[in-house]
Amino acid sequence: MSRASNIAILVLLATLGIGLTWLAQYSSAPRIAADQRLIDTRNLLDLLAADSYDNQPLEQPLPLENTKLENSTLLTGYRASKAGKACAVLLRSKTLGYAGAIELLIAIDANGRLIGVKTLKQSETPGLGARIADWPNTWLQDLSDKSRTELADAGWALKKDQGQFDQIAGATITSRAVINATHDALRYFDGHRQALLGSPSHE
Repeated sequence: MSRASNIAILVLLATLGIGLTWLAQYSSAPRIAADQRLIDTRNLLDLLAADSYDNQPLEQPLPLENTKLENSTLLTGYRASKAGKACAVLLRSKTLGYAGAIELLIAIDANGRLIGVKTLKQSETPGLGARIADWPNTWLQDLSDKSRTELADAGWALKKDQGQFDQIAGATITSRAVINATHDALRYFDGHRQALLGSPSHE
């Protein structure tokens, strides 16, 4: 067999291999995307009781990209509804902790009461501030079920700052950042309640 024939065969095999690889990736892309959506859904919606909403909140993000607040930035938001009526808002918030950015998911019900807070990303000190990433998280659960109507703005602070909340042991800056970001989210909700909740659906 001539050298030219060998080269042609190699080129053909390489082309065939590339084609098969592309076909495999192309055919599996929808499944991979669906799996990722499922992971995202579980990660972002587990603050809400499964029977508390009947829409797909992640498919209808609120236009909040990079909304700067006093101590944090809102990255995006989602509205959960049931029977066409808004029941909760999820706000994805970014704040600065001790070692870097902390991303939180803050769930607020239609009455302005905090449903819960979850840490999505963090780079805090292992064994100290990094404990905010534990799930479920006892310290974060202590923030739940609070609102601005029952707790004055001054109360949204650590006890060492004359507020109402304990801190994570050895993680004052982390604790303060999370409380401030949560307070920011509640204040934003109160100031933009109608836009965040929208109008009841009549469909």
